[in-house]
Amino acid sequence: MRSRNSVLQALHLLKALDARISVNEAIAFLYAAENEGLTVQEMADVSGLTQSTASRSLRALGPPESDWSQAPALGLVEPYLNPRDGRSHVIQLSAQGREVCERLDRIIRQSVTIQATRTDRAA
Repeated sequence: MRSRNSVLQALHLLKALDARISVNEAIAFLYAAENEGLTVQEMADVSGLTQSTASRSLRALGPPESDWSQAPALGLVEPYLNPRDGRSHVIQLSAQGREVCERLDRIIRQSVTIQATRTDRAA
């Protein structure tokens, strides 16, 4: 049997936050962590998600008490009005989002390549 690799560990960490988290929400979180300060449209452009999917995914990661957010509202990102136009939002990690990002970084740093066994290669 194979051990869990860093990608699986990362997905399990995100699912442990809330079992309802979707793949698109996980992708949006990872892009937000790597590109803080992007607008929702810019996030859609870099992630390959549609604008509406990027928006819904980021809102699901937003603060639970915010009117901007939608379920599950995990509190991992915070929206701020874009100072350039006052209509769109720029996305920053929340304190909780930074903590999750640090945990993900530790998983990646400790990753071990899964070696295929003889039976894996024969399949």
